[in-house]
Amino acid sequence: MVKVIIFIAQNLVARPVFLLHCRPSGAKNAPMKKILLIEDDTILRENTAELLELSNFEVRTASNGKLGVIAAKEYLPHVILCDIMMPELDGYGVLDALSKTEETRGIPFIFLSAKTEREDIRKGMEMGADDYLAKPFTESELIGAIKSRLAKMVILKDVEDKNSISGTISEKRIKSLQQFKNYIKDNGGEYSFQTRETIYCEGMHANIIYLILKGAVKIHKLDEKGKELITGIHRPDDFFGFSFFTKDIVHTEYATALEKTELVGISSQKLRQLLEGNDCLAIELMQFLSENLFEAKEQLLEMAYGSVRKKTARTILKFAEKLQKDSKGNLHILRSDLASVAGMATETLIRTLSGFKKEGLVQIEGRNVKILDMDKLSRVY
Repeated sequence: MVKVIIFIAQNLVARPVFLLHCRPSGAKNAPMKKILLIEDDTILRENTAELLELSNFEVRTASNGKLGVIAAKEYLPHVILCDIMMPELDGYGVLDALSKTEETRGIPFIFLSAKTEREDIRKGMEMGADDYLAKPFTESELIGAIKSRLAKMVILKDVEDKNSISGTISEKRIKSLQQFKNYIKDNGGEYSFQTRETIYCEGMHANIIYLILKGAVKIHKLDEKGKELITGIHRPDDFFGFSFFTKDIVHTEYATALEKTELVGISSQKLRQLLEGNDCLAIELMQFLSENLFEAKEQLLEMAYGSVRKKTARTILKFAEKLQKDSKGNLHILRSDLASVAGMATETLIRTLSGFKKEGLVQIEGRNVKILDMDKLSRVY
């Protein structure tokens, strides 16, 4: 029997997409997989649910993020489909909430959204989402994404069962960076550092991978004249400290707390154990490290070829992304740190900051910097 369903897929403006769904008569009834659909648009939610039911899935729906979290914990579906822009609680909030509960953190999670900006996709995947479907999507894309996630879960379950039989560590259940972060928070050692305190220095053994819980950390090197070059700024929920996953490797740089900082960490040896035979986590970690490498290259190119004004503006904005502002909106930044990241002399940076102050782009009081016009600062050339 053939049924025609009008499927309304939204991408700023709703437009109809006609989809054909065929179910062969006389097919044997297979156990139905449970799907949770979290979508605030009534028409899209109802039509998507009907399409999934015709594809032999058992479906439960929720009209906003808060109801979706409740439904996920009660229903324990095999796959979750979730919109991003929703009232009460957005899709990112749903994923974050479910990742904190043992029963729901391993459920495959697929975002459905018209938001197709690279930053939005990256944010969702970094949080632990398994896939991302941009609206409007076709029936084959939707069903294909679900079946792919289900097949992946079956394969991983087989691997986990084999590991269990052979006595392999139970951490093989960790399949994403978000789950890896949760594991470190639950099982890692705790560390606390005061402002400007050294976390590790060049020549120390690189045997701990750190995750920031609170505060900010700068990664930097010193040249032969003792001049500092900052190669990275990290904030809460960022990793740092990665090195070769072999023994007796030392750090080639320094890590210093920019403010009062709390960390958790696990040994590089434990990380190697988690990665052995865990292809999903290994691939996500490779992607994470490659993106960090790309950002470092972009920073080096900016330092080499950007104008002094542009480099100063970009550096201020970079610190604004990484550091928490005080109650007055000020950023507490040493001029030497700004100059180090920008790749210029401190005197040059101070002169450029004074120019920005006269133009009304920033306000400067001591070591405090307050951005007054974010838009104009981002367009400095």
